Amino acid sequence: MSQPDTKQRILDAAERLFATDGFHATSMRMITGQAAVNLAAINYHFGSKEELLAAVIDRRLVPLNAERNRLLEQELESARRQARPPSVRQLVRAMVAPTVALRGQGEGPEHFITLVGRILADPQGIGRDLFLERMGPFISRLFEAMRQALPHLDPGLLFWRLHFSIGALSHVMRCHDRHLRLPMPFDPSLPPEELIETLLDFIEAGLEAKP
Repeated sequence: MSQPDTKQRILDAAERLFATDGFHATSMRMITGQAAVNLAAINYHFGSKEELLAAVIDRRLVPLNAERNRLLEQELESARRQARPPSVRQLVRAMVAPTVALRGQGEGPEHFITLVGRILADPQGIGRDLFLERMGPFISRLFEAMRQALPHLDPGLLFWRLHFSIGALSHVMRCHDRHLRLPMPFDPSLPPEELIETLLDFIEAGLEAKP
């Protein structure tokens, strides 16, 4: 098997360190050490630590958002052809399914999930701003699609329900493995496909609840 190229090694090392130690606690020296490169290589490929963080986020988030947008447009097009409102469940699936599928795709995606949890909780906000800027277009499209699906809901109420839905998904992604440590008298683990459908049941019910 061929070794990852220099740029890939830098991205892998930065993703792992940003996830485990946090952006601010990770030094460029730590990244060069793990990637087995010199500082000039990072400067050449990325320019700065902030630009490196943006590249780490984009590597996973760009294809993830492309799949989310594909599924969203697929449901909107199906609704147009059938002259019906979009399905709330299918719209939520566009957000949930690609995200849950990210789990189990290897060590790198697992680090990315941890990293997203860290940067969203970071009060200094460098990574959070980068992440939310990239998520903004999809969330806006999802909100407008939900307004078509649930036209009777006040936009402010729909905003909060969608906000809660995103929070439920984020919680599942960050805490998925930790629930197994709880002293339950049964095994709460679910295969990915069943986890997706169970989460969809929960979010769909909340979005469609009578005001």
